[in-house]
Amino acid sequence: MKTTFAAGAIITFMSSWNNYLWPLIVLQTPDKRTIPLLVSNLGSSYSPDFGVIMTAIVISTPPTALVFFLMQKQFVAGMVGSVK
Repeated sequence: MKTTFAAGAIITFMSSWNNYLWPLIVLQTPDKRTIPLLVSNLGSSYSPDFGVIMTAIVISTPPTALVFFLMQKQFVAGMVGSVK
């Protein structure tokens, strides 16, 4: 069951980390924006600064990569076990 829980944890974390629509609807103040909302807000100007956008994307990527790499062994074992 450890492999199943690891796969479920990775998928759940990534879907909540990358959630865009629900925080866009619910959040009322700009000081509580999530990272996907901030990155999309950076690109919505008339002339976006692509360097700042890429920096924000690079800063927002490590948490998902860290969760995946910590649970990679269980995740791969769960995917291999489901193919049998």
